[in-house]
Amino acid sequence: MRHAIVILVLLAGGLLFACSSGKHQEAPGAASKTADEGCGCGQSEAEELEFWRNAYRERFGKEPPEWLQAYRNKFGKIDDVEMRASGGYAGAGGAAGARAAPWPKRRRSPYAGIVAWDADADEVWVIERYYTEGGDTDVERAPAHCQLQAKVADVQVPMPLEHTAVEGEITLHLATVKITQRYKNPYDQKIEAVYTFPLPQNAAVSDFLMKIGDRTIRGIVREKEEAKRIYKMARRHGHVASLLQQDRPNVFTQSVANIEPQKSVDIEITYFHTLRFVDNEYEFVLPTVVGPRFNPPGRTDGIGAVGRGSRGHSGQAREITYLKPNEISSHELSFSVNVNVGAKIAKLYSPTHAIVKKDLGENRVQVTLRESDNIPNRDILLRYRLADPAEVRARMVTFEAGDGGGYFLMVLDPPRTAENIPQSPREMVFVLDCSGSMQGQPLETSKRAVRRALRRLDQNDTFQVIRFSNQASPMGSRPLPATPKNIKKGLRYLDSLEAKGGTMMEYGIHAALKPAADAERRRIVTFLTDGYIGNEKDVLRIVKNEVGDSRIFSFGVGSSVNRYLLERMASHGRGVATYVRNDESSRRAVDGLYKRLERPALANVSLKWAGAGVSDIEPAVIPDLFVGRPVVIAGRYSGTRMRRLFVTGTVGGKPREIVVDLGDPVTHPAIAKVWARARIAGLHDAAISGQVSQSEAAGEIRQTALQHGLVSDFTSFVAVDSLSRTAGTEGTTVRVAVPVPDGVKYETTVDD
Repeated sequence: MRHAIVILVLLAGGLLFACSSGKHQEAPGAASKTADEGCGCGQSEAEELEFWRNAYRERFGKEPPEWLQAYRNKFGKIDDVEMRASGGYAGAGGAAGARAAPWPKRRRSPYAGIVAWDADADEVWVIERYYTEGGDTDVERAPAHCQLQAKVADVQVPMPLEHTAVEGEITLHLATVKITQRYKNPYDQKIEAVYTFPLPQNAAVSDFLMKIGDRTIRGIVREKEEAKRIYKMARRHGHVASLLQQDRPNVFTQSVANIEPQKSVDIEITYFHTLRFVDNEYEFVLPTVVGPRFNPPGRTDGIGAVGRGSRGHSGQAREITYLKPNEISSHELSFSVNVNVGAKIAKLYSPTHAIVKKDLGENRVQVTLRESDNIPNRDILLRYRLADPAEVRARMVTFEAGDGGGYFLMVLDPPRTAENIPQSPREMVFVLDCSGSMQGQPLETSKRAVRRALRRLDQNDTFQVIRFSNQASPMGSRPLPATPKNIKKGLRYLDSLEAKGGTMMEYGIHAALKPAADAERRRIVTFLTDGYIGNEKDVLRIVKNEVGDSRIFSFGVGSSVNRYLLERMASHGRGVATYVRNDESSRRAVDGLYKRLERPALANVSLKWAGAGVSDIEPAVIPDLFVGRPVVIAGRYSGTRMRRLFVTGTVGGKPREIVVDLGDPVTHPAIAKVWARARIAGLHDAAISGQVSQSEAAGEIRQTALQHGLVSDFTSFVAVDSLSRTAGTEGTTVRVAVPVPDGVKYETTVDD
C-alpha cells in the first residue's frame, strides 16, 4: 500500500522538525522511542497532544478533528521515509542532499509544530514555524517558501535533460539571459529528446547554439514549416540536429535528434526582456515549469497534460509529460545573475528561493541559488530596490538603426501619489477560478484575497462574486450594495466555494462583462486564477471584444502561473496584473492592488511626441497609470532624437497634461529586438480582436521575426551538424517529464 504524505509548512524560517518544546530535532526515520516514552524533552505524550490541539485551535479557529494525534503514534506505518528541505537546512538526522547548518536561537511560538496523522487517509500533516532571536526571520538563510518535503519510496526516472544552467545580466531595466540545456542520453540506444519549457512572456529569443564536443553550430531562424522540414530531414539521415519552436509566447519546445548512447549535446538559448517595476522594486522572473493546462472539449490545438507513459491521452497537438507523485528526475538547475544597474542597491532578495549574494564591487552584485534549493518546480523571483529611487539612470533607452532613425524603450512614470484624487463609486466584480488546478491552497489564497477586498469596499460601491469551472455562476442576479449585511453574505458565499472540474474561463469572462454596466459606477473586474488553460486566444478575444469601459485586474495565484495570459488580460482591460504565491500572505498583494484601483493616477492616457517622428508604438493602447506601476513603451523613431513627451489623460474625471523632458538617452544593443517582440505581441492582439486579418498579422509577424532573428509563432530556430552522421536510423523519441508546479495537485490536473 502506498502511503500519501501531505506536508503543509507555514514557515518564516527553515526548522525542519520539532516537537512542541522545540528541543527534539530527531528525524522521524531515526526515532527510537515509543509513543509512551515521549520524545525526551520533558513533556508527556498527553501534554504534547494538548499542545498540538491548542495550536490547531488558534491556527484554524475551530476544534481539531478526532484523528489528531502525536506523529510518533503512527509513524511506524510508513516505510522508507526521507525528510528533505527544499529551502536548504536540515536539522539533526536530516536527509541526504540537505546540508546541515547551525540553528539560530528559537523562542517558542503557537506554531512551533503541529504534526497530525489522518489514519483513514494515510496522511501526515505538518505545520511549523520558528523565529530567530527577537522574532525576526532570517530571510537569506530560510525564505518564506521553504517546505518540508517527505517522499515515500520515490523512484528516480532517468531523463535526457541532465542540467540547466541559467546565466543572466541585469542592466538598467533590461535582462540578458543565457540558458544552457545539457541533454545526455542515459540509454543504450540512440534517442531524440523533446522538452517543453517556459520562458518569460516578453522574452525576445535571439540566439541559439548547439554544442557537440568541441564543435559549435549556430542556429538559424527560418519560417516554422521550413525549419521543421530541415530538422526532420537531418533526423532521418542520422545527423545531430536541434529545433526550437514557440508553442505560446511563454511556452517553447526544444527537440534534439540523434543523441548517441552516453553522449551529450548542449543547447544555448539567449533572450532579452524588460523587468517588472512595482512600488520602487524591480522584479526579475525566471519560470521553470509549465503548469498543466485545461483545454475545452473538442479542441485539439491546446497543450495537454499527461503522466509518464500516457502519451496521446490528452488529444492535444502539444503535450507536456509530468512526473508521477512518487517520481523524481535527476535534472539539476544552476542559476547565476549579475545585477549591474549603475547605482547603489539598497535591497536585493528573493521571496521564492534561498540565494547567495556576492559583492563584485562598483555597485555590482552576483546572485546564485543555494545548491539545496534548485528544484525546477516554481518561478524564481529576484527583486531589488535602489538606495535612491530618483537615481534611475535612463528614462529612455535607444538603439540607432543606421537609416536615420532607430528604436526606443522608455519608462512612463505615473504621478507619485493619488491621495488627493477623489474616489468614485465602483461596481466591483470578483471572478474566482474554482477548477481542479486551484484545489487546496490556491483557492484558499484566492478566498483570503477576496475577503480582504470585500472589507475594503466603500459604502457607495456595489459588488458581485462569480465562480467558474465547468460553468460560471454568480452569487446573485445583480451586484449588491456594499452594506455590512451584504458583505457578510459575500463572505459566506466565499466559504462555500470548492475547487473541481475544468477551467472554462470564457464563461467566467462572459458572466463578468456581459451584464449591462452601472451607469453611475465604474466596473472593475478582478480575475483570480492560475491561468492554466490552453485556449488563451479564445479568452483574450472575448476580453478584447467585451471589456468596453470596464477595467480588468488579473490576480495570479500560485507558484508558476500563466503570466502571459494574466498580463495580456490586464493590458486589454487597461489594468495591472498582480501575483501572490500560495506560501505568502495575500494582504500585501491585495492592499497594493486595491490601493491602485481605488484611484487611478491618470486614466484614458494618450501620448504626443515633440522632436522625432514616432511610429509602431507598443502597447497600442496605453493602460491607465497607477501609483507605483510605471508603463514601459517601445516604438520606432525617425529623424532627430525625441526631446519631450506630452502625456494627456484624466484625473478624477478632469483633463490633465504632463510634460516629460526625456533628457539624453543611453543606448543598448537589445532594444531593437525588445521592440520587435513587443510589436509581435501587439500584432497577435490585433489579430485576436479582428482589427487585422489573421493572414495580414501572420505575414507581418513573420517578416518582423525574420528581420530581427527571433522565434515566434511563425518562425523557429534550427541547427544541424552536417559534418558528421550517427549510425543507424533516427532514434526513439523520449519526452522530458517535469514535476507539476509546487502547490498543484497531480491527480486533479494531469491525464493519467
